[in-house]
Amino acid sequence: MKTLKEAGIGQTVRVARLYGEGAVKRRIMDMGITRGVEVYIRKVAPLGDPIEVSVRGYELSIRKDDAKMIEIE
Repeated sequence: MKTLKEAGIGQTVRVARLYGEGAVKRRIMDMGITRGVEVYIRKVAPLGDPIEVSVRGYELSIRKDDAKMIEIE
């Protein structure tokens, strides 16, 4: 299982599954990250948090803790 946190800069990955419960999972889905969507890793902050991605035509910053809940292909 590889997560979004482990993806490298410049990669385009597809979301395979979302982990988490309740409000946390709902917040990730509300940001447009759902199963099957393609996510492009734009850059990572110097200390690794947050991760900037492009999803559904817009830029989004995701915390490492949230990125660990997103399984990718």
